[in-house]
Amino acid sequence: MRVPKSWVSIIAKEIIEDLLGKKLIELDVSKDAVIKLSDKLIFEELTVEDRLNEEVRGLLKKYDSEIEKGRLDYRRLFDLTKQKLVKERNIVL
Repeated sequence: MRVPKSWVSIIAKEIIEDLLGKKLIELDVSKDAVIKLSDKLIFEELTVEDRLNEEVRGLLKKYDSEIEKGRLDYRRLFDLTKQKLVKERNIVL
């Protein structure tokens, strides 16, 4: 995640307040509840790539011995595996 975690709640609050200020949305629940949900959604979206990278690392662990022996290039395998998962799951990074 390239945005510090501490900024996510600030960003969420600014977005909701801006939308309310411009009268682009009306709330049926409290503003705090909407901000909290927005915070969660933004954080999940920003960490998609981090979670994907962790999954790829886990998948490549079974090839550790081949990689250590120099038979396989870890970076290339990592990139190819990641690209495959992104395409299969229609993930936008």
